[in-house]
Amino acid sequence: MDLQEHYLRELKTLFWENGLNPEEYQLERLANFAHLVTQKNSKLNLISRRDVQKIIENHVFISSYISEFLPPKASKFLDLGTGGGFPGIPLAITRPILRGVLADSTNKKIEAVKEFISKLKLNNVVAENLRVESEEFKQKYANSFDLVVTRATVPLIILFRYSLPLVKEKAYIMALKGGDLMDEFKTAELKYKPYIKKSTIFELSYKPSNARNEKGKRLILIEINK
Repeated sequence: MDLQEHYLRELKTLFWENGLNPEEYQLERLANFAHLVTQKNSKLNLISRRDVQKIIENHVFISSYISEFLPPKASKFLDLGTGGGFPGIPLAITRPILRGVLADSTNKKIEAVKEFISKLKLNNVVAENLRVESEEFKQKYANSFDLVVTRATVPLIILFRYSLPLVKEKAYIMALKGGDLMDEFKTAELKYKPYIKKSTIFELSYKPSNARNEKGKRLILIEINK
């Protein structure tokens, strides 16, 4: 069995175990994406080298899984600090109606992401090699997004600061993080409470290996009004 076929089987098992049924072509694209990242990772550090064996569960599946928690009216997202294309490319595959911009300040990573987008024939996302807090990015994308997603490790208070110039009047921030988010949220709330309409923290438990969220994977979804 070649590596891509192995990835496809692993994806099918995870989705089936959790009652999710993507189309076959979506699963094949996700497996292809994992294979592309693994190949590129031998030359460019897109994910931790010790994490390559777990690329499906820790990167591709979890990035797809958060699409189950997307606000139903979301139409255009910003993946802030996309790195190797996470979670933006899996989101683009599993939710093809969404349009997105995948941004990262590291040129080599964005060149790899552009290559992945091209090889996967994704026409609903583009990649930008810019800092989202730069004037150039803010001028280009001011008030453009109704959803900001990230797996980056920036604190929530910084995520708010980066996001507010870029989102529409009503929008959402969605951050995939580990650990206890309450203190981090309280710090952000002190400064940005007038903008926060509602916040929810989801425990990202999934079968078979994280049924009680032993791995501490959490998603915070914040509804904001500017």
